[in-house]
Amino acid sequence: MKKGFKIIVLAKQVPDTHNVGKDAMKEDGTMNRAALPAIINPEDLNALEQALRIKDNYPETQITVLTMGLPKAAEVLKEGLYRGADKGILLTDRKLGGSDTLATSYAIAQAIKNVGDYDMVLCGRQAIDGDTAQVGPQAAEKLGIPQITYAEEIENLAESSITVRRRLESGVETVRAPFPVLITVHGSAAPCRTRNAKFYMKNKNDESKIFTWSADDIKVEDDKVGKAGSPTTVKKIDSVVLQAKESKKLTDSDNDIDVLIKDLLSNHILG
Repeated sequence: MKKGFKIIVLAKQVPDTHNVGKDAMKEDGTMNRAALPAIINPEDLNALEQALRIKDNYPETQITVLTMGLPKAAEVLKEGLYRGADKGILLTDRKLGGSDTLATSYAIAQAIKNVGDYDMVLCGRQAIDGDTAQVGPQAAEKLGIPQITYAEEIENLAESSITVRRRLESGVETVRAPFPVLITVHGSAAPCRTRNAKFYMKNKNDESKIFTWSADDIKVEDDKVGKAGSPTTVKKIDSVVLQAKESKKLTDSDNDIDVLIKDLLSNHILG
C-alpha cells in the first residue's frame, strides 16, 4: 500500500454572491470581481477537507492547491497552506481574463499537466458565481481521465484505485475508479477544518511554497483561452430579492394546486 498520494485540489476565489450590487458587471459582460467581496468557493473547501483527511491517514501525501484568477487569488492558496496543504500554484495572466467554463477547464487541464505526476484531482462540485458544475468534468475530459462527481465521502483507498460514495437526488451511490481520477465534491461532504495555528505561523510570511504560472508556462493556445476561447458570455447580472407582497399563499386543495401549475406554465418555469 502507498505511504502517500499526490493530490491536486482545485480552489477558486469567488465573489460573495450574497452581496451583488449595481457595479457587479462590467460593460463588456464580464464580472467586476473588484467590486465584490472575495471568498473561497465553499465546496472547494469541502474538497480540501477530503484531501486533508487522506493526508491524516497517509502522512507522506502531498497536497497542491491550484487556483486560477487575479493575483489576489493567492489568498486562496495561503488558506490551503494554513490548513495543511504543502504548496500552492497561482495561474494568473491577462490572456486568461474573461474565460468561460470551456476556456477555464482547458487552462486548468493544461496547468494540471504541467504539475506532472498525480493520483487524484479534487475540486468542489460547482462554484457559487456560476453554478454550472462544468469545469471539473470538462477538465477531466481534456485530461482523458475518469471522473467521479457529487462525491460525499471517500470510503476506501487502494494502491491504484479509490472508492467513493456519491450524493444523488434519489439517494446515494458507491463507485470505484482507477488513478488518476478527478473527483468533484458535494456540499454535503464534511466541512473543512479551520486554520491550524502551527501551519499559520509557519507559512504566513513564507512565499516559497506559492508558485505563480503564466499562460505561457502551461503552453496554452491563445485562441482557446480568455474571451477568444469562450463561446458563452454573461449578458446581465441581477440581484433578485423577493418581497413579502410578491408571495402567494396556497393550500393543498386541488384548486390551489391547479392555479400554481397554471402560473408555472404561463411564466415558462415549467414547460
